[in-house]
Amino acid sequence: MARRTQQDPLPEDFEEHILDTDIRDEMQSSFLEYAYSVIYSRALPDARDGLKPVQRRILYTMNDMGLRPDRGHVKSARVVGEVMGRLHPHGDGAIYDALVRTAQSWSLRLPMVDGHGNFGSPDDPPAAMRYTECRMAPPALAMTESIDEDTVDFRPNYDSREYEPSVLPSAIPNLVVNGTTGIAVGMATNMAPHNLVEVVQALRHLIQHPKTDIEGLMRFIPGPDLPTGGKIVGLDGIRDAYETGRGVFKMRATARVETIGRRKGIVVTELPYGTGTEKIVERIKILVQSKKLQGIADIKDLTDRENGLRLVIEVKNGFVPEALLEQLYKLTPLEDSFGINNVALVDGQPRTMGLKEMLDVFLQHRYEVVRRRSQFRRNKKAARLHLVDGMLLALLDIDEVIQVIRTSDNAAAAKERLMSVFELSEIQAEYILGMELRRLTKFSRLELEKEQDELRKEIAELDAILADEALLKKLVSSELAEVAKTFGTPRRTVLLESAGTTAVAAAAAPLEVADDPCFALLSATGLLARTTSADEIGTGGGRANHDVVVSAVRTSARADLGVLTSAGRLLRLAVLDLPAIPPSANEPNLQGGLPLSEVLELAKGERALALTTLTTDGPGLALGTRQGVVKRVNPEVLNKDEWEVISLKDGDEVVGAVQLTTGSEELCFVTSDAQLLHYPADGVRPQGRSGGGMAGIRVTDKERVVWFGVLDLNAPGGVVLVTASGSATALPGTEPGSVKVTDFWEYPAKGRATGGVRCHRFLKGEDTLVFAWAGPAPARATAASGAPVDLPEATGRRDGSGLPGSQPIVAVAGPLSVALGAAPSGGSSADPAPPSSGDVSG
Repeated sequence: MARRTQQDPLPEDFEEHILDTDIRDEMQSSFLEYAYSVIYSRALPDARDGLKPVQRRILYTMNDMGLRPDRGHVKSARVVGEVMGRLHPHGDGAIYDALVRTAQSWSLRLPMVDGHGNFGSPDDPPAAMRYTECRMAPPALAMTESIDEDTVDFRPNYDSREYEPSVLPSAIPNLVVNGTTGIAVGMATNMAPHNLVEVVQALRHLIQHPKTDIEGLMRFIPGPDLPTGGKIVGLDGIRDAYETGRGVFKMRATARVETIGRRKGIVVTELPYGTGTEKIVERIKILVQSKKLQGIADIKDLTDRENGLRLVIEVKNGFVPEALLEQLYKLTPLEDSFGINNVALVDGQPRTMGLKEMLDVFLQHRYEVVRRRSQFRRNKKAARLHLVDGMLLALLDIDEVIQVIRTSDNAAAAKERLMSVFELSEIQAEYILGMELRRLTKFSRLELEKEQDELRKEIAELDAILADEALLKKLVSSELAEVAKTFGTPRRTVLLESAGTTAVAAAAAPLEVADDPCFALLSATGLLARTTSADEIGTGGGRANHDVVVSAVRTSARADLGVLTSAGRLLRLAVLDLPAIPPSANEPNLQGGLPLSEVLELAKGERALALTTLTTDGPGLALGTRQGVVKRVNPEVLNKDEWEVISLKDGDEVVGAVQLTTGSEELCFVTSDAQLLHYPADGVRPQGRSGGGMAGIRVTDKERVVWFGVLDLNAPGGVVLVTASGSATALPGTEPGSVKVTDFWEYPAKGRATGGVRCHRFLKGEDTLVFAWAGPAPARATAASGAPVDLPEATGRRDGSGLPGSQPIVAVAGPLSVALGAAPSGGSSADPAPPSSGDVSG
């Protein structure tokens, strides 16, 4: 129950005085006091050391606690408690937040605190202060160095029980190097970090040339150097900020286009200052869900401690990664703006400063610090010299000194007699009275004389610095150079005058890949690719690995094509899945192609033989099997990813498959017993997909078909036959055998289902053909490794078996011929000019 209190009666002589105050005047004065408190005591940094009061108190307290870099970490809560109890009468949360930011490498270009534990990330807050530990980082020592040598003024703390520095000596230009951000009352500050080495170079230049302009300073400081790296696009805003203290520049993430599995992807390795990966991922997801951004298949954050930042954005097939990246820059925080507002306290007053003003304020502070430090050291050495002089005077007649002391009644009388007899000062007399007897040796006198000479020399040097402004500036310049050498790091941020030609070109490019005509290529080593021009492939004289193209078809970029396999299957494949290789005036090759195994799943022992367009127009396909079966397949496209195009008997397989262009080409078989048979394609009746074909060449049970293909006997340059013989008992690929090249016109045509004519004579130890090929000249061969193999000159049909081979041949091709046919449904109506005529070689 509350007690009722009774107010004491007022005295009889009490007079009431009520002062009327205008509410506007009261609000104005109170608001000004509050605003000044926020500006001066919380939000804005001092232009000399670049620190807000809480940051300065943290570093000063840690220095007092002895938390140096060569000592162990202590709990962050202990540091926060010391700062709050002694100097900073605010909440522990504000102090810990300031301490955490001072330790984050992505917040400051030169962190001042060495944190141990979870100090957060650009997306996540830090752990509680009871879980983390900290100590001073090496740059913090340079900030507090010589603070105990009367270099700065001290003022009472909030309860006047202790003193705190009004500013730190700050050998590092912290305001420019680390930047700052803060919101005061009626004003705010936002400064960008810079590179320490560049800032020191500009300061040293300014010391020697005080009248230099902004252009002269920007030779050393071309722009900010952000802790997170990235790129800065456009330097006009930076130049404005350096001149007036206000400006805006664009920050852009560092990204590159890579191949990620079967897709292209955008890999982001550096983000704009103050941006985290979660913010990027969330924004991209919102844009994709709202259909404002298309072409993104997946996004993964693979950031870790070992590899650093790695944000992978997978691009859907059919979209141009460079154009998509430009959209990401436009729609997401991968590109952001930074507004510079250089507001800091100068002589206790907020001021907006340009680059030269900030550097000048720091230099004047360093001049004052070095001058006061030199004066302090000079006074200290002079006091020591005074004592040494008195000691030497006493040692000249030490016996009399001892006699005076022994005959004195007390210490006070001894001091007075020493001062009068030897003309000593009071300080000298007291020091002699407190001297130990061991200092009376001869060696001690020599030491004192040496110390006297050194002290006089050092005092003369300090006097010279105090008397000569040029020596003072030279000392400041050398100390700055040492700071840059000790703490300097390479530049992280790339400066660009504009977005660059690459970005401009990408912005002008369409987002999706156009359905332009192109050529799909298959190499002898199983590499797939597409190119806009195939005129030069396979016709030049140069040689390169993987450049033997065994199949090529004309198609369009957004169409589908088929892959014919040795199992008689036709597999659907999207052209967009194939990597694009640029056309070359030299000898293009497929070394940058995509292995077929990455896009199609083949059974064990199954091989890809040829490519074909999926169209219902044209004469269809021609197939030849190991057992001598030939089949012409009517064009038929099913709504499946795979289907059979021939019914094979047990033990049989397709050895050659080619898309016909006119239907009047020549079909050719070569068997393992060196028999060759060719006849017109129109002599074979087309069948449906389920048909089993008809007899193409007669082979015995012990023999097999080595090669089947389609020839154009009117090809420019003629047609040649390449055969390679060997032993049936040798391991495959271990015996090169002999190789023969023959003009194909020497072999007469025979009827279908006959045995053909002889095309190769075996030498001793040879009993089979291990390889055969026929096609337009000049022919070129490749080994299993993809390396080119030289072929002998063409000889007559009856001129022997050929020349010894250098290594086993796995494929031969002539000048590239492209299977003709109508463009796929939905393709472009403009077809590219066909390359040199001939065959698609299998």
